[in-house]
Amino acid sequence: MKLKISSGKILTNLLSKIESVGNKLPHPITLFVLLSISVIFLSWFVSLFDFSITLPGTNKIIQPVNLLTIDGLHKIILNLVTNFTSFAPLGTVLVSLLGIAVAERSGLIGTALRLVVIKAPQKFLTFIVVFAGIISNTASEIGYVLLVPLSAMIFFEAGRHPIAGLAAAFAGVSGGYSANILLGTIDPLLAGLTQEAARIIDKNYEVNAAANYYFMFVSTFFIAIVGTYVTEKITIPRLGKFEGETQIEEIKPLTKEEKRGLIYATISLIVFAGIILAGLIPENGFLRDLKTKSILKSPFLSGIVAFIFLGGFISGIAYGIGAKTIKNDKDVINGMDKSMSALGSYIVLVFFAAQFVAFFNWTNLGQIIAIEGATLLKSSGLGPIPLMISFILITAFFNLFIGSASAKWAIMAPIFVPMFMLLGYSPELIQAAYRVGDSVTNIISPMMSYFALIIAFINKYDSKAGIGTLIATMLPYTISFLIVWTILFIIWISTGLPLGPGAKLFI
Repeated sequence: MKLKISSGKILTNLLSKIESVGNKLPHPITLFVLLSISVIFLSWFVSLFDFSITLPGTNKIIQPVNLLTIDGLHKIILNLVTNFTSFAPLGTVLVSLLGIAVAERSGLIGTALRLVVIKAPQKFLTFIVVFAGIISNTASEIGYVLLVPLSAMIFFEAGRHPIAGLAAAFAGVSGGYSANILLGTIDPLLAGLTQEAARIIDKNYEVNAAANYYFMFVSTFFIAIVGTYVTEKITIPRLGKFEGETQIEEIKPLTKEEKRGLIYATISLIVFAGIILAGLIPENGFLRDLKTKSILKSPFLSGIVAFIFLGGFISGIAYGIGAKTIKNDKDVINGMDKSMSALGSYIVLVFFAAQFVAFFNWTNLGQIIAIEGATLLKSSGLGPIPLMISFILITAFFNLFIGSASAKWAIMAPIFVPMFMLLGYSPELIQAAYRVGDSVTNIISPMMSYFALIIAFINKYDSKAGIGTLIATMLPYTISFLIVWTILFIIWISTGLPLGPGAKLFI
């Protein structure tokens, strides 16, 4: 008993320390402003020394470039706009979300999630809830605001503890954030940042949005199975029988209009998929590369963001017409407008992140740190597996303090991607490792943007619950996801399987 109390106190103190440190961190936008200023002054400081380094495999001499000069000032002023407008993740995320916004605002995504969970057989209920949570990541916050509270209600209706249903859904939505059987907005966002970082070493390197698709597709089922196991074997027994007096809202079945909307959306997606297959399957398909007839370098994969947009746009409109949630073109435009207005903070974040990345590249500090870091790692004698495990753990730790996946990767990618590239690891591999570490600790990080919302949902069933309650409930998921996902990643590396279309493990 004393050992349990001691261990509990240690864990509580550790989590309290993490929360305290995280709360003291500046807003991500402020963080990028400070980092940009720091890079400028660091470039001046490093340039004071007669320092140079040779790029491995070439005779190219790299020296730090001082931005704290008149020439540096002019470069910053003249490129302030183009740094922002040419930043790869900006356009890809905005275009993707325009299509997803139509599907979400029309009610398609919410109705589809309700149908999946409501119709789930009792013996597969937990698996379906976790799986639906993972799939909901395609539409960003819909999983948090709809599926998490809905799953608690459904568990209660099934005679189970509602917080167990909430935990299962939250584990899928947030702990399995990067996994999915569909491409979502996170894929082009991270790919754009990875590409920017890779071009520190190779100016022509391209990272497509589907770079991690194979790995994340398979990961979806592993995470769903693990989430189900933890819920059934740990969470439900720990919570016991629900004895609260909370009045649970009635889960309304789908209306005739919603069912008709789903039929229309399904037909539209089948037709859309048929057109895509017609352009890819024939050797001379119109979606293949015109010169090589290849699918890997085809307009389909290179322009996957356009297809994410079209898929969401077409199915959303079809659903809206069937369910009568879209009556005219204004409803479609309003849905897209609301989505863009909600991205105001993201656009501001991207502006300052773009400046930081550009400044970092101009100073050559990225190349210098990458070369020196790669030399140090090479001398350590660590192989691919220990290095990737270390990187996953570092990312998981950083995620406790910086919740935003894009903000964190914008800081880490310019350092780690070039560093590992010089050791022969592909940017796509580093991105996949990052996505594992970035996902698993979301559910225990008070810095995660929806953490407070989840506590509010829990308070509906347990008024005394707080941060400690949520973290204690979700910690088994974090540990289990981290172990299983890392093992899967190791197996993937060991077997040499591609991470996605044309995405190799090594370069």
